[in-house]
Amino acid sequence: MWNLIFWIICLLINFGLLAIVFYALLCLTDLEVDQMDPFVATANINRWILLEFALQAALSILLLFTGHWILFLVAVPLTCYHAMLFIRRQHLIDVTEVFRNLNTDKKCRMIKLGVYMIFFTICVFRVVVFAVNLILNDDDDIDLH
Repeated sequence: MWNLIFWIICLLINFGLLAIVFYALLCLTDLEVDQMDPFVATANINRWILLEFALQAALSILLLFTGHWILFLVAVPLTCYHAMLFIRRQHLIDVTEVFRNLNTDKKCRMIKLGVYMIFFTICVFRVVVFAVNLILNDDDDIDLH
């Protein structure tokens, strides 16, 4: 039962991370084709960056404390990258340099999207496996008694 709850929490965290990165990519794409003002785009993206960093850190800590070492080792580089950006104060998009760094920001977010999709797929698979096991084990317990 606890494994199922753990994987559902991981799934929800990953869903939030996917939504934030996808939204940032949409804002950058709209900015690229002049459908969004640079001030609005940077404000919309910057509003969610700290939440993304916090969710990524929470996911890494959750994986560490529950003993999921391989997934933790996969999540650590992105968490360290986020920490490095935050420490250097480069985590927010500057409105004056948004067009200069547009392609780099889009590539970075595409890589993040790929990593989060891998984690999301793993979490969905694990939720399904533990839910099926829980259902099958509950049915066996009912038949035995």
